[in-house]
Amino acid sequence: MPVIKFVKEKKEIEVPRGANLRAEAVKAGVNLNCAVSGVSEGIDNFSKSVSKVVNCRGFGLCGTCRVNITEGMENTNGITVRERMKFKYFPFPDPLPCLAYLGHEDTMRLACMTKVEGDVVVETGPEINMFGENFFS
Repeated sequence: MPVIKFVKEKKEIEVPRGANLRAEAVKAGVNLNCAVSGVSEGIDNFSKSVSKVVNCRGFGLCGTCRVNITEGMENTNGITVRERMKFKYFPFPDPLPCLAYLGHEDTMRLACMTKVEGDVVVETGPEINMFGENFFS
């Protein structure tokens, strides 16, 4: 059975082949949803608790469950149309998923649209680097 390793949470879970990344993380108690403002670190606890409630519940619409697959990208399904739309073409009403995608084009996924076929290493709540070399390219 595939193993999902959550780097920031220091947690590993074993899942059935073809399992949905978001669903399995929720079962394991890992909060994948970035805050409503799109930033997961350095904000108050109120915003973090709101983000657990205010999201699209796995339909690929809000972009708050974005993750970086740092290892094992080949063990996931291909990027979906909803992910492509959210990251590249549809920055409204929330532009932050598009901004977070810059510099992570090969590794960023929406957890709700990702099926796990083998071992993967996941970074939850990837940082938005608005001053990096890829921001203005």
